[in-house]
Amino acid sequence: MLLAPSLYAQPSRPAVGYGVTAWRDGGYGAVRGATLGPIESSQHAGVGYGTAASAEALDELAALGCNWVSVTPFGRQWSLESTDIRMDFEAPFAANRENIVRFIAQAHARGLKVLLIPHLWLDMPGWRGEIGEKDRNGNPRAFTHDEWTRWFRSYTRFVTEWARAAERGGADMFSVGVEQKSSSGTRGEWFDVIDAVRRVYHGPLTYSANWDEADKVLFWDRLDVAGIQAFYPLATHEGATLTELRAAAVRRADELARWAVREQRPVMFAEYGYKAIVDTTLRPWEWPDGMTNVHVSGLAQAEAYRALLEAFVARPWFVGGYVWRYYANPMDSSQEEPWGFSPRGREGEEVLRELYDARVAWGADGVTAGRW
Repeated sequence: MLLAPSLYAQPSRPAVGYGVTAWRDGGYGAVRGATLGPIESSQHAGVGYGTAASAEALDELAALGCNWVSVTPFGRQWSLESTDIRMDFEAPFAANRENIVRFIAQAHARGLKVLLIPHLWLDMPGWRGEIGEKDRNGNPRAFTHDEWTRWFRSYTRFVTEWARAAERGGADMFSVGVEQKSSSGTRGEWFDVIDAVRRVYHGPLTYSANWDEADKVLFWDRLDVAGIQAFYPLATHEGATLTELRAAAVRRADELARWAVREQRPVMFAEYGYKAIVDTTLRPWEWPDGMTNVHVSGLAQAEAYRALLEAFVARPWFVGGYVWRYYANPMDSSQEEPWGFSPRGREGEEVLRELYDARVAWGADGVTAGRW
């Protein structure tokens, strides 16, 4: 049964309500957002979340036209086979929590709303969406019932601790999970996770589903917004033109519109992004580290942003999204390869600046133009 939003919403964070245009109808307005990633190295002290560096980064995002920012604290899991999630990431949890609370205050002081998305970091190779179905070498290996029980017990502790931090800091939205594809469509324990988060956090909730996972998730009706990691492939061959990318993006938007109506959920891109390489929309989910024979192209990244966003922004069920990603220290270029996802200083920033302009009509702002 869908929980009535009026039972948990606070006056400072109005109820989202029920229905495909509930976000718009609740007066939230479009999310013109960016993910601000952490500094993922203990060797870079004093430049992460809640520091003067992150304040500078937030100033840049506000100047870009952002009105929301997502923040991504991490927990650690040793491997796909592990059932224990450690709260510490590059620093003790208590220190990370205080940094996040300060960061939320920094964002609010600049008129930016905050989505808090706790992520899981795997120390061994693997993707978090394969937890419980593969071993550390990538071979099939299913969790037993007892192993799932232990994993969910640990995960619930992890996510509710961050939900408490979100409540304390006044974060404006919270994600209960990210890309848990191996369990989001099959494990009923997720209902208990959501209930546990609701008890300690009183704002809107989402879940950040991988782009090929969203239609399998069991629990959208327990959440306020359907979040998608929108790393959609828009090209089927090398050398695709902007016209072809635009047509592919429109097809994606039309498909998602039908799904949104079925689920009666507004839809948000919890992440969207493309690397600064030629043919970036062929396999946009591939991580930039370790790539070879790379042809760098900021123009290709910019055209991918344009094709994707133009297909979605006018649709009233589309909440908006967060470009992946900028960093908490804007002067640090060590977090990814030169052809990585960050648009900072590239042609993609100008596309974002153009489309994030408050004068551009977005459906979530109350504009009803556009096919859906």
